[in-house]
Amino acid sequence: MDLLTVNDRAGEYPASYYTASAQPLDKFPALSGDETCDVCVIGAGYTGLSTALHLAERGYDVILLEAQRLGFGASGRNGGQVGSGQRVEQDDLEKMVGKDHAHALWDMGEESKSTVRELITKHDIDCGYKPGVLHAELKRKHLHHTQAYVEKLQTEYGYEQIEYMEEATLRQAVGSEAYCGGSMDWGAGHLHPLNFALGLARACVSAGVRIFEETRVTSIKRGEPAEVSSEGGKVTAKFVALGANGYLGNLEPEVAARVMPINNFIVATEPLDEDMARNLIRDDVAIADSKFVVNYFRLSEDNRMLFGGGESYGYKFPKNLAEKARKPMLEIYPQLADARIDFAWGGTLGITMNRMPDFRRLTPNILSASGYSGHGVAMAALAGKLMAEAISGTAERFDIMANVPTSRFPGGASVRTPLLILAMLWFSLRDRM
Repeated sequence: MDLLTVNDRAGEYPASYYTASAQPLDKFPALSGDETCDVCVIGAGYTGLSTALHLAERGYDVILLEAQRLGFGASGRNGGQVGSGQRVEQDDLEKMVGKDHAHALWDMGEESKSTVRELITKHDIDCGYKPGVLHAELKRKHLHHTQAYVEKLQTEYGYEQIEYMEEATLRQAVGSEAYCGGSMDWGAGHLHPLNFALGLARACVSAGVRIFEETRVTSIKRGEPAEVSSEGGKVTAKFVALGANGYLGNLEPEVAARVMPINNFIVATEPLDEDMARNLIRDDVAIADSKFVVNYFRLSEDNRMLFGGGESYGYKFPKNLAEKARKPMLEIYPQLADARIDFAWGGTLGITMNRMPDFRRLTPNILSASGYSGHGVAMAALAGKLMAEAISGTAERFDIMANVPTSRFPGGASVRTPLLILAMLWFSLRDRM
């Protein structure tokens, strides 16, 4: 199944709130003929855009290839949350890789957030960045762990921007009776994801990156130099950086075996009046809850509720896409039952077995970063910075991420669809237990 076109039209952004409120760029041409460069970057989401930008600023001649449009994939459709740390909690990372490596990974997570903020400031990207992500707990039996984890981050990791929230405090901040406590992270934040991507693209253009849209890569011929082919042409490059994530397909089987695409869905309500908006989310922060198939939501700049969630048991978006995310929204906010749904869209992200991103050197001159598992706004921006460093000859920081093991999914890419169905059925059951 071709994930680039099964749910979307070639060369068009989805009919999302983000598309409707974006600051668009004119379409770039498709690759036609043969080109040469220092680095060919594949995929114009956050990973590819950040890689191209950081390399161009170092003086490299960079070509960026995108099969659809800039920010077309998860980078232009996500919940906009700029989260702290890694997708996996530090307790689990310490068990996985040891305390020293876990601390280094935490530092990487912190740098990922500062990288986003620095890019926004340096390149004057208008993407509505706001501070604060609230993690809301659905089950009282998990509150002890939440409190202990907050204390761990404060004492062992020196992270003072997070605080535990008792039920009464949380209820004042979130107008829902579904949650019984949680934590407030003021060091995290949220933004308009597509405008962030398009802002990075503008910075790429200013830095001299040559961008080609609607250029689907059909093969990568390994060698020094490498050859990247599309239907319309070929790029010969000293290095290749791969950032295709959930839309990779089978372009690189070694990555595809470890990164599984899954779908998720978001609805945007009509604009809410100020009193309603503040009653739902008092401090205009983003919220993510404790479901395994997580609910994530926030208010747009014009006070729409942007609510993401819903389970997906295949790769084709459901016909009742709006209801897919509206149903979990009403479980959290029944007071939105009469709110009109103005936009509903789906997207494809990449996950790994252990929910840690897959950083990989496929050959000495071909690098890949993907599989952010729903934690990609900040980590993908940092991934581009780290790939640029590695290509420039300093790979130590890239290797901190690459040395986290990511296992192959059972059966590899060939059994993705049945494996996805089984996995999502299990996760759905787990959330209900």
